[in-house]
Amino acid sequence: MSETTVIPVAGTDGMKDYAVHVGRGILDSLGELLPPRAEKVLIVHAPALAARAEALREQLGDRQVLLAEVPDAEGAKRVEVAAFCWQILGQTDFTRSDVIVGLGGGATTDLAGFVAATWLRGIALVQVPTTVLGMVDAAVGGKTGINTAEGKNLVGAFWAPRAVLCDLALLDTLPRNEILAGYAEVVKAGFIAEPEILELVEADPERATDPTTPEFRRAVELAIAMKARVVGEDFTEQGLREILNYGHTLGHAIEHAERYRWRHGAAISIGMMFAAELSRLTRHLSDEAVDRHRRILDSLDLPTTYPAGRWPTLLATMRRDKKARGSLLRFIVLDDIGRPTTLQGPDESLLFSAYQEIAS
Repeated sequence: MSETTVIPVAGTDGMKDYAVHVGRGILDSLGELLPPRAEKVLIVHAPALAARAEALREQLGDRQVLLAEVPDAEGAKRVEVAAFCWQILGQTDFTRSDVIVGLGGGATTDLAGFVAATWLRGIALVQVPTTVLGMVDAAVGGKTGINTAEGKNLVGAFWAPRAVLCDLALLDTLPRNEILAGYAEVVKAGFIAEPEILELVEADPERATDPTTPEFRRAVELAIAMKARVVGEDFTEQGLREILNYGHTLGHAIEHAERYRWRHGAAISIGMMFAAELSRLTRHLSDEAVDRHRRILDSLDLPTTYPAGRWPTLLATMRRDKKARGSLLRFIVLDDIGRPTTLQGPDESLLFSAYQEIAS
């Protein structure tokens, strides 16, 4: 077992402090993070993690541990799946002293968090993300939610976990393309706040994205610490936390257009490229900084273009985005690397022009 890095997240808006634990081979410490009085544990997991969930059930043998297998990826984030979990909780008499564990990628932890937030108006939650995306983004920060036919994450709640356990050894068997897709959120942290991440990628993309290297761990810990700082100051996204949406307004529209068959990181990569081009057109960002976006994302084999003819559909979806205010679209743009700001109500001609820069 490696040394564990503990990254604190300050509680705000009535939520308690918690911590993100990062290391290799630390999954055995899960029991120490559960509420001492919890008699029952529901582990919400994706199908591919059935064996891992069963092993955790044996590990936590002094408690009654139940397993809820849910669909993979975005298929988990449906009200019918949440209702399935609520049914298990109701039939087994889960109380407010019990706990839910989210074991899986970002979609699984989003669902587990939403179920925890809504059962008895909130019970304890421990997140065990098993993907890069889950570790640096979805499982940290207390945003939970499910999708509807109209868009992504339109139904949800802010509900902070009791703890987050990031065992980097869980990433060793992930396919390379899944690691790279999740790494888009790591790079996002670099663009908005932590340029050291960008330098690690530029120095050696292979080592920066290899879960067994010190460079990978450093980049992941920087991304987690950045998000921890931001959500510690603005848990319910009244201001500062919006910077975490860099690339997400268009990215979520692309996910919706692709019926959630795309990896989140692939869509966000295109969204960041669009945001960078919009930043340049509105005279916020230099040509070199935009070119740097493209070079870094290309080095990670992440997409930076999308079909030209899809713009009307994407624009209509963005108007329903939860970050919009009335009829005004809002985008996070950059004044420079590490200097995000909000652009509110840009002219549609500017949006179209930015899209033309990434259109294929």
